[in-house]
Amino acid sequence: MNVRACKGCKKLFNYIMGQSYCPACRERLEEKFQEVKKYIQENPGVHIQDVASACDVDTSQIRQWLREDRLELTEGSPIMLSCDGCGAPIRSGKYCEKCKANVSNGFKDILKTNAPKAPDSFRKKEDGGSKMRYLQ
Repeated sequence: MNVRACKGCKKLFNYIMGQSYCPACRERLEEKFQEVKKYIQENPGVHIQDVASACDVDTSQIRQWLREDRLELTEGSPIMLSCDGCGAPIRSGKYCEKCKANVSNGFKDILKTNAPKAPDSFRKKEDGGSKMRYLQ
């Protein structure tokens, strides 16, 4: 049994996985998330400090939701994050499209080089040794 102190209320709870919040704080955080999401949808182009003060949420929590791809901002929004790979401005997540493609291609290359190869007995032989043979 893994017991931890909640990040929100500091009470002990049985930790299973994910963030270190007790079920009550997780529920309150989810309600705040829905409130922030609704506020951003109703007020496109709003600044992060305005959202934080209107919804009584810390700006770091809003940035975390943006990094987790739970929130996505409109085109005209002044709120911008920077890509962890190259520093380019992005609207949500951790990486821009270019860096995502680079990481994806890197994984594909690694999988290709580490792919299991067929044993020599199953490969076709170039010298015609793979002809059918009959038993007599």
